[in-house]
Amino acid sequence: MAAAEVDWSERAGIAERAVVRRHLRRLAGVVPGTRIGRVRWPRPLPSPPAPWHYWWQAHLLDCMVDAQLRSPERRRARAIAALVRGIRLHNTGSWLNRYYDDVAWLGLAVQRAGLLAGRPGLPALAAIINRLHEGWTEGAGGGIWWRREDDFKAAPANGPAAILLARDGQSAFAAAICDWMAETLIDPDSGLVRDGVRVASDGSIRAVEPYIYTYCQGVYLGACVELIERDGHLRFTDRAMAIVDAMTHRLADSRGVLPGSGGGDGGLFAGITARYLTDAALRVPELAGPATRIVRSSATAVWDGRAEVRGGPVFSAEWSRPAFPPHPGVPEADLSVQLSGWMLMEAAARLQRGG
Repeated sequence: MAAAEVDWSERAGIAERAVVRRHLRRLAGVVPGTRIGRVRWPRPLPSPPAPWHYWWQAHLLDCMVDAQLRSPERRRARAIAALVRGIRLHNTGSWLNRYYDDVAWLGLAVQRAGLLAGRPGLPALAAIINRLHEGWTEGAGGGIWWRREDDFKAAPANGPAAILLARDGQSAFAAAICDWMAETLIDPDSGLVRDGVRVASDGSIRAVEPYIYTYCQGVYLGACVELIERDGHLRFTDRAMAIVDAMTHRLADSRGVLPGSGGGDGGLFAGITARYLTDAALRVPELAGPATRIVRSSATAVWDGRAEVRGGPVFSAEWSRPAFPPHPGVPEADLSVQLSGWMLMEAAARLQRGG
């Protein structure tokens, strides 16, 4: 069946139910009015309390917001508010940690959740945006640090920060971040976004980390798309077109399928990029064709390669191959990998709804 003929909303709903059944629980299994994402399924016993993967929870919240926009339900709305409470309580009562990328991801999810996040939403967003302002320095020509008291400025912190700040009405700051990424992180040979730069004590760039991660491309694209609408300068359209072209020819495979990055944190990388490719396809007419092709080709490959086990589908950590049934030590057991697959199904459904 052609990708355009599939009911992607139905598939997104199936993905949602599988992830929620396996991973969404009360905090510590007992705290009323809370939810948190169990980071692996099947759960290893005994289950270690750390690491708890703060930023995975932000993407779980984002996926739940996707689902609520697709098919609103009171029960899910309550679960969204409970997840926001659960994240704060698990994080020792704070919205923040030492990683600027982590807090930017949570800010994006809480911002999208809006009133569904409940009363904590506004204080969370204010604290996160203030923290991101603190993370910008003039070392290496600008940019936000990856984490506090470090020497690294990275695309995964600057991209989501620029998206969040642009959506908050701070277009000038978002544009400065995006300009810094374009000038500092774009690889001149491939046109893709490199991971980041190491900053010397005198503020000069000591080293460039040349690694090309999928989600670095997605967040840079997402920042460009926000600034096309909010700033309007032609450079953001040019950059968005250039990065989608680079993803088409130097990142996706010949079918248009995005590569995976294993389990752990890497499990989220491709799904994040699919989210922002979908934004580009729906909001930038020049990008509708190539961005849609990557999302639909990836979604078809992931659905066709799923493993059907108890409770519904399990998605592959590597989108170009079939999924392994989840068990300890296999990346498919990670919440990150399954969130990425769910995110991709929601992206394909959103494309279908958008025409």
